Amino acid sequence: MTLIPAIARRSFFITGTDTGVGKTFFSCALLHAAANAGFTTAAIKPVAAGAAETSEGLRNDDALALQAACTLPLSYNEVNPFCLPAPLSPHLAAAEAGRRLQADRIVGFCQGVLMQRATLTVVEGAGGWRVPISDNETLADVAKRLRLPVILVVGMRLGCLNHAMLSAEAIRRDGLTLAGWVANTVDPQMQARDGNVAKLERELMAPLLADIPWLPAADARDAARLVDLPALFPPRA
Repeated sequence: MTLIPAIARRSFFITGTDTGVGKTFFSCALLHAAANAGFTTAAIKPVAAGAAETSEGLRNDDALALQAACTLPLSYNEVNPFCLPAPLSPHLAAAEAGRRLQADRIVGFCQGVLMQRATLTVVEGAGGWRVPISDNETLADVAKRLRLPVILVVGMRLGCLNHAMLSAEAIRRDGLTLAGWVANTVDPQMQARDGNVAKLERELMAPLLADIPWLPAADARDAARLVDLPALFPPRA
């Protein structure tokens, strides 16, 4: 166990360059890394689209993984207050389910988890930065109201440079801090992967928090060792 002394509580909004780039995998790895360092942890994925009906109600796999990775005993509804059945963009999934998503309501649920005062709290978005939740709001509106520093998970595959640089530009244009980024290999056959990582290290102007190779059978606990936790928790002076 690696303890990092004199730590202030930190909270981060996790977004990605697209859907399926490993936001939840990294979020869980980060939560495990923090727990290994002796921190208390909490997480919320306020909106999840794509769920199965269980004896306890609708359940989303990503939200269940986050719940299991937390050290605080959060209920499923605390971790995922808006669980939508269809695996669609949130605004479409909500319309199909007859529900209405509003940034202010989502922020309220996030603040409830943030008030648990864990050493590390993760707020995980859905899809990319500008994913719509209604006709006139996106998940970026939630992040802007929360005023949390942002971690960008980049799915390392062809096209990631454009997606990553545009996402970083949008995050900063919205007035938020890019606390760091993650290179998560989602295409094991990607050519010139290391050259793409090097390019993003120069362009994104934020710490590379984890460089995750192709891990087809790995658990997020295994990837925790790859997370640069001190980059997110610099010691107090």
